[in-house]
Amino acid sequence: MKWLDEAVSAGHAATASHPARIAILDAIRADRTGPVPVRLLQLSRADDAFVRREVMDLLSSSGAGHPWPEAAEVALARLTDPDDEVRRRAAYLVVRSGSSDVALRALDELTEPVVRTALAEWLRGSVAHLQGDSLASVRFLARLEALSVAPRQQWLPLDRALLADAREASRHLDGIGWRWGRVLYGLGRERHVYVLVARLLADPATRDIGAGLAREACHDWRAAPVELLPLLVRHCGRDISPAMTKALTTASLSEAAMHTHRALVAEVPFPRYPKARRPSGRPTPSYDSTTAAAVLEAKPVGIGRLLQAPEIFGALLEAGPLTFRQAAQLYNLTFQRPGRMQAMCAPLWLRHAGPTALPRLVDLMTPHLGDYGIGEYYSEGLARMGRHALPALPSLTALIDRRTRLPVNDSTRDGETMLDERLLAAAINARRAILAASHVAGAETP
Repeated sequence: MKWLDEAVSAGHAATASHPARIAILDAIRADRTGPVPVRLLQLSRADDAFVRREVMDLLSSSGAGHPWPEAAEVALARLTDPDDEVRRRAAYLVVRSGSSDVALRALDELTEPVVRTALAEWLRGSVAHLQGDSLASVRFLARLEALSVAPRQQWLPLDRALLADAREASRHLDGIGWRWGRVLYGLGRERHVYVLVARLLADPATRDIGAGLAREACHDWRAAPVELLPLLVRHCGRDISPAMTKALTTASLSEAAMHTHRALVAEVPFPRYPKARRPSGRPTPSYDSTTAAAVLEAKPVGIGRLLQAPEIFGALLEAGPLTFRQAAQLYNLTFQRPGRMQAMCAPLWLRHAGPTALPRLVDLMTPHLGDYGIGEYYSEGLARMGRHALPALPSLTALIDRRTRLPVNDSTRDGETMLDERLLAAAINARRAILAASHVAGAETP
């Protein structure tokens, strides 16, 4: 098994999509008693700590959550490894490949804080009974678990106990702020989070925990950056810690917070999140009715995508009604499938078909306003419809008035927050444009 030893020691086995890693995981899943898993179990006792770490990772990755007594036994032996990271990964493997009873027994018998904290962390849903544990990090995790399901009358004593343990727990448990924040978000305790952040930031010993909680709050609630940015600026100090820097960067994603506190943050040195920009592409060509008609004539009736559709159909609609074939093409672009093209063409179809098409178009567009991939285009489409889009105002207002962030998907929490901010800004701009057009139309009416 020389190839296996070399793959593990060189780090190839830990590289996603590397052929060696794929071969190892496939071999383990095919037969846990085969030569590859047997050799991996042997390598868990290698002299090189790097190799032991990689073995713990591979065994965890291949277990897929199914019991694997041999891997659990190896992991239990590594809970006393001299390397901290090996012990952490071994704790995860114990929970993943063994039973919760095995992991709880190890948690009860061992005294080393790194291992006990890691076991409690991975035993999610099974540690609430450990609120009286001797280790602060274990108590903290147990009380967070208890708080997540506690009735309202039990919140206050748990809040006090968590606050009392936070500083000591942070010695062995990373990310206390965001863990705390996720539980409080699940309980809908927005105002409590703001009070708690203020208290944590005021104490230098818990300031980084407060920054972590503030950052999590900004990821969860739209009003959090406006509420918390002044506190972060006040307590950041001259030497801004990494936790505080991250919190400030996240809070600055909020357009409302930056507008409200622009002068306050102007002199604070922290990195701003890079603003995403749509590709500008080539200059948009101009069309008259003749060139626009020629472009459409070369396209099939069942066209599904057309660059410069607004310019092409706009030129034709300015010149007069569409031909039957052109109308069929616009119909397909508008109603064939959701996406940017539909959002761009819906206002054009309204111009062609008239007000009778409005209810169908509103029903078509409003469900996609919160879609992080295409929602901005639908808001822009409604804005171009002007006063005709008044029936869409309730949907736009509902999106704007949300207290929590929209459920979106990105590789980072900051990226998800930025997506929500962009959807929010697009909806605000659309509502503003619709109301402005409505007021103008009202003023022009005799």
